[in-house]
Amino acid sequence: MIPYGRQDITQDDIDAVVDVLKSDYLTQGPMVPRFEQSVAQHVGASHALAVNSATSALHIACLALGLGAGDRLWTTPVTFVASANCGLYCGAEVDFVDIDPRTYNLCPQALERKLEQAEREGKLPKVVVPVHLCGQPCDMQAIHALAQRYGFKVIEDASHAIGGKYQGEFIGNCHYSDITVFSFHPVKIITTAEGGMALTNDAELANKMALLRSHGITRDPAQMTHEADGPWYYQQIDLGFNYRMTELQAALGVTQMERLDQYVARRHQLARRYDDLLAGLPVTTPWQHPDSYSGLHLYVIRLQLDQIGKTHRQAFEALRALGIGVNLHYIPVHTQPYYQRMSFQTGDFPEAERYYAEAISLPMFQTMSEEQQDQVIAALREVVQA
Repeated sequence: MIPYGRQDITQDDIDAVVDVLKSDYLTQGPMVPRFEQSVAQHVGASHALAVNSATSALHIACLALGLGAGDRLWTTPVTFVASANCGLYCGAEVDFVDIDPRTYNLCPQALERKLEQAEREGKLPKVVVPVHLCGQPCDMQAIHALAQRYGFKVIEDASHAIGGKYQGEFIGNCHYSDITVFSFHPVKIITTAEGGMALTNDAELANKMALLRSHGITRDPAQMTHEADGPWYYQQIDLGFNYRMTELQAALGVTQMERLDQYVARRHQLARRYDDLLAGLPVTTPWQHPDSYSGLHLYVIRLQLDQIGKTHRQAFEALRALGIGVNLHYIPVHTQPYYQRMSFQTGDFPEAERYYAEAISLPMFQTMSEEQQDQVIAALREVVQA
């Protein structure tokens, strides 16, 4: 079975992790700051906070921005549930904005229409979470302009997008957002096994997130309510969490970062080859906005179901039976039972639902060979032309 995604672990990665295992620090040592600095410098952000998952990064990002009970968070329905759940963790209400039919990202025009109505009703969001689906950045300039007009904060969920660019600059520089979040899950572009990171250019937000990721505890005398009792002293000044990244994970991240640009370039080679080989088949290939250079975490096609004589499920299962580990990213969040109990229902976000009815993620990973890609194409051709 050719998987839809796969990590690339080299001897350098293994050696880096083993070095940490032989060191004095398995957690809270020098590797986490080194990894943070590596990512921040690469993307051009002032501050980076490594955590144990992108979900944790989204959570502390929301809390740092003051999201709480009575507030609203809006995001796209076509994402992993964490992009919405982070608002619920904070006690906020969650709503969605339909997708652009070409990029599959949160649609700025739909966002503007929803904001106009929400302003009339006194129900504006406090936070909007645009998600860079598949690694292609959202129209962040347009979203930022709306944030300035309507007063909401922006968290870029760039879990798919490290190494990608928007308007020629690396995603993660927070030029059009308050905070950006990356994921380092094994199927992502680089991995720390599990892990995530929040980036910002705001020192106050960085300090808040640093506090929240480790129990709300500080050893900084400037943050304490009184003089320290001694060199052992610390204070809990907020209710935080154990969201720390280990030294082992950070060591892996440091060595993976050295190959990031190479990985993304290889994914672009594979995507261009997919584009060429899929020409003429009854599928819609991914459209790339000219302002974007996608991280290409995923390569999603849409089946032209009226031409292939099979249902979406039949095509998916046929590809799996032929050894192609296709997947589907994602089931629209508003159709999940948990969210439907909040009054969301099928039909609320029609573009997202049309996407879900046709989308299939083809295998895409940096070590994928042309022979494997040829197998994918041969299987797809057999399925859609049968």
